[in-house]
Amino acid sequence: MENESCIYEASGRSNPSAGVHVQSDGSTVVFLTVKTLRKRPWLADELAHRLIRETWLEAKAWLVSDYVLMPDHLHLFCMLGELETEIENWIRYWKREFRKKHDHTDWKFQSRGWHHRLRADESYAEKWQYLLENPVRKGLVREPTDWPYRGKVFDLQC
Repeated sequence: MENESCIYEASGRSNPSAGVHVQSDGSTVVFLTVKTLRKRPWLADELAHRLIRETWLEAKAWLVSDYVLMPDHLHLFCMLGELETEIENWIRYWKREFRKKHDHTDWKFQSRGWHHRLRADESYAEKWQYLLENPVRKGLVREPTDWPYRGKVFDLQC
């Protein structure tokens, strides 16, 4: 799988285009990456993990399915949920709500996220397996199942 930031570099863009084209049948799945501010390694932490899961459970404009938290970034899959909300607004919302849940001044995210709508020919399962192996590739664990900062918030039947 291509590194997600390379997708934008190859297209000449430094950021993804705004918005997500939502399929009318409700099957739109988005792959999202969000980095910590200045790539500080605070995210792979028990408290951060619990609080971000709580935040995603409450922020239902988009529903988070499978996710992996790495020390300085996160990856997740999501689908449009209860409200017709642009993904950028939802990302800003859950970041703000997450900030309200803790008192760590250095726990900040970069201002934007990188999102990519999965096309019909792209395999969710293949991308998910690649993400599960991130902690192994970084030398953080021996087996993907050993990494505690991953999970599923909503079962989206993708």
